Order: sequence, then C-alpha cells, then structure tokens
Amino acid sequence: MARRLFFVPEFRRGMAELRGEEAHHLTRVLRVEKGQKYELSDNRSVWLAEVETARKESISFRLIEPVERPALPVRIVLYMALIKFERLEWAIEKATELGVEAIVPVGTSRSEDGLEKAAQKRLERWRKVAFEASQQSRRAHLARVEEPIKFAAALTSDANLRFFADETGGTPLANTWPPGRKQGTSIALLIGPEGGWTEAERQGAREAGWTPVTLGPFVLRAETAALAALAIAGSALFQTP
Repeated sequence: MARRLFFVPEFRRGMAELRGEEAHHLTRVLRVEKGQKYELSDNRSVWLAEVETARKESISFRLIEPVERPALPVRIVLYMALIKFERLEWAIEKATELGVEAIVPVGTSRSEDGLEKAAQKRLERWRKVAFEASQQSRRAHLARVEEPIKFAAALTSDANLRFFADETGGTPLANTWPPGRKQGTSIALLIGPEGGWTEAERQGAREAGWTPVTLGPFVLRAETAALAALAIAGSALFQTP
C-alpha cells in the first residue's frame, strides 16, 4: 500500500514539522506513532520521513531519504467558467486529482449573476479543497487555485497549446496533440458555463488563437466537461514518451 503524503511548510536541518489541523488529523484519526513512515513534500521535493514525536498539536519528522518523482511531461492549466459553487468545488477536487497545475475560475457572459462577486469569498475554501486533494492523490506539488478573472483575461494565456471546449463542434480533443512534444509544454483548457458560450465569446477565443475542440457527441455539464477534457489530456500526455 502506498504511503500517505503530507505537505509541510519547510524542511530544515533534516527535520520537518506538522502543526494544527493536519497534526490533529494524524494523531486523532490515523493514530500516528513514533517510528511510522510517511512521505512529505515542501512543494518542491518529496522525502521519506519517520515520526520522531507525536503530540496533539505538533508532529515532528526525521527526514530519511529523497523520493524521486518524475516530472510530468506537460503542465495543464484549467480555465473553468464560474458555475454553481458546489459543482465548481467538485471540479476543483477532481481536476487536482487528475494532475492540473492550476485552476483559474473565469467569469463569463452566462455565469449566473452574483457568482463572480461571491467567488472571492470562496477562494480560501477552494484552495483548501485543492490542498486536501493534492495530499490524497500524493502529488509532489500543490495544485494552485488562482484569483477569479474575466473571460477576456483568460484569453491572454501564454500557454503553448490553448483549447476551448465547444458544444457546437471542433476537432476531437484526443486528436489535437502534436507529435514530439517537449518536456514542460504548457496547455490551457477553457471550459464554458452552463448554457455554453455566446457567439461573441466563441469568436473572441478563435481570434485570440484558441482552438475549438469537441469532447464527444453529447452536451455535458460544465464540471463533467472539465473532467472529460482532463481525462483525455491525461491519457494522451501523462505517459512516458
């Protein structure tokens, strides 16, 4: 069974420490004991570590050896239209598990009234969701949840490859990946709101150099479309060339 992974603020002098809620979870829920081993990440590298002391509000670890994690061949940023928050939260959790580097909430013409204004208050919650999903899926690096932005700002992404899912048609996403991709290639995926894109948004995306893609013959909910796009991308790209 794979060891649990936890994120810590820093590694220092061969030691690391967990405090607060995370320490409480380990002591009260997982019943951590001295000598048990876990993997730890400081969001830069991963180490195998052994519990030195376990207290209610603080757990200290001794670092044993680095754990090699191969770098992903691509970096994916999900630009996700603002939708009802319970659905967006679910999409953030699952997108994190599927390996996105970042999730960027986007205000669109058909995003419900009030969502963009209220999104700022949800940002801390969304980041916590991404933090917990990053640990659960044993990522070496945390998925970021960025500040909400306007649709026009999303179109300025400087990713190497930029695709927007369009229910009116486009190239099948699975057929868009160029051969001989380079390590570190960046990809932006733009997912629309319930109700889809307006014609002005479609035109704006095309004029900005984004490629329209289809995810299949059915009309999907926004959160389903996001997960379908990431699953297709992961199948094509998160493999050893």
